[in-house]
Amino acid sequence: MRMLSAAVVVVLLTAPAYAQTPNINLIPEFQSKSPEEKEQDAIKDKAYKESLKKIPDAKTSSDPWGTVRSTDTPKAAAAPAKKSKTGSSSQ
Repeated sequence: MRMLSAAVVVVLLTAPAYAQTPNINLIPEFQSKSPEEKEQDAIKDKAYKESLKKIPDAKTSSDPWGTVRSTDTPKAAAAPAKKSKTGSSSQ
């Protein structure tokens, strides 16, 4: 009787969780396109490629912090000071 009630409890608790999982088809059925759809896709691709050609080349950097940073590379930091047992640096 205990096993039956435990099984019922498990089923009742997993049913809502199972209902929340998305129904994803990992292997979709392939549908062929009609000639009209293929023609429309070709027109869209051509318009997209033409619009990409109209975009001018970037001649300057678009880095907003470029003028704030120095152009020098930072030098290696000096060796850190040794700490004593008390935690303060020794000088």
